[in-house]
Amino acid sequence: MTLDPKVVETLQGVSTATLTTILLKKGLRNVWMRGTKPIRPGQPRVVGPAFTLRFVPAREDLATPASWASPISTRAAIEAMPEGCVAVADAMGVLDAGIFGDILCARMARRNVAALITDGAMRDAAGVLGTGLNVWCNGISAPPSVAGLTFVGWQEPIACGGVAIFPDDIVVVDDDGAVLIPAAFLDQVLAEAPEQETMEAWIMTEVDRGVPLPGLYPMNEETKARYAAFAKKT
Repeated sequence: MTLDPKVVETLQGVSTATLTTILLKKGLRNVWMRGTKPIRPGQPRVVGPAFTLRFVPAREDLATPASWASPISTRAAIEAMPEGCVAVADAMGVLDAGIFGDILCARMARRNVAALITDGAMRDAAGVLGTGLNVWCNGISAPPSVAGLTFVGWQEPIACGGVAIFPDDIVVVDDDGAVLIPAAFLDQVLAEAPEQETMEAWIMTEVDRGVPLPGLYPMNEETKARYAAFAKKT
């Protein structure tokens, strides 16, 4: 799946906090991936289709350095990643084995992967930072992935940070972490998100000028009328 550049541009203007509110109103409560923290401050908000990666617990006959040359390996998965995707890795929250290091991240950056997100850990932190790849993770660990995990496949349903992720679902990630937009809800979110951002920005201007919260947030009928008049002018 390739996202229309206009879709990416629209969602880059919408915070993950706003997206969780919109999805909550649609009955989707579990869309924020726990443990997805920016590896560096100031990373841009990233939008892209999910390219999923799945790890399971390490098994001694499978989780070996030799497995890195297997046809089913993180190396092979990286070569299958399309430009603009967001790689989402299910590491089961394991924090004592780093799933990717600088060399793998450098290859992802060269392939124009938009970001890597995992509920696990990274390794080679300084090197990863040097690649320029946007990364969200739950920590840093020196041991390699095979010290605690077995890589088993890509582009299949996974769980990352307690959220079910299917290939080509939409991921938006910023300083607050990663949020999933199910593909079937994308059009609805696109229709509502910009207006929600505009409305909340207007509410902030009202707060700044001293308007009390009751009746403002959420809006009562009088506030809705004032906001409608503002929106009409703009």
